[in-house]
Amino acid sequence: MFSIDLADDAQLFPLEARHAEEFFAHIERGREFIGRYVGFPDRSTDVEAARAMLATYAVKAAEDGARFFGIRLQGTLVGGVLFPAFDAAAGNCEIGCWLEPSAAGRGLVTKACRVLIDYAFGERGMHRVEWHAATGNKKSLAVAERLGMTREGVMRQNHLHRGVRQDTEVWSILADEWTAARSA
Repeated sequence: MFSIDLADDAQLFPLEARHAEEFFAHIERGREFIGRYVGFPDRSTDVEAARAMLATYAVKAAEDGARFFGIRLQGTLVGGVLFPAFDAAAGNCEIGCWLEPSAAGRGLVTKACRVLIDYAFGERGMHRVEWHAATGNKKSLAVAERLGMTREGVMRQNHLHRGVRQDTEVWSILADEWTAARSA
């Protein structure tokens, strides 16, 4: 199976429908923590719902769109990163993340996002990578900052999550900024 080492004990890999049971077990372990800001735990109510969601991303990836990747730590799925939006023709994409509390603080999400950004700019010729996160999601916003992204602004009350309107911060990095930062 294709995977990229993020650390001696951690790998990044394409998360596919065949991983539905593993994905559902992961969501069950971190459902409340992950679901504070991310919507898919609420849609992954059982293994079949998780399989359907992963299959939807497989179709999107096959159409050169959104993609879903898992992060395993010591062989256990603990989180992941994704391209929730991927528009090669326009040269724009968005990256997002999620993680179980047990895997936090190891830099895995930042390392995985660097892999996705390198792919977006280096292999796919993207011009812009965005990061969208709820203003209350301080850990996610810290990742955007560590990646060298620029905070562009706040979309006020644009996202309804669990019955509450949330503000969303938008961050981005452009291809030339990424290249300069990686060269420094």
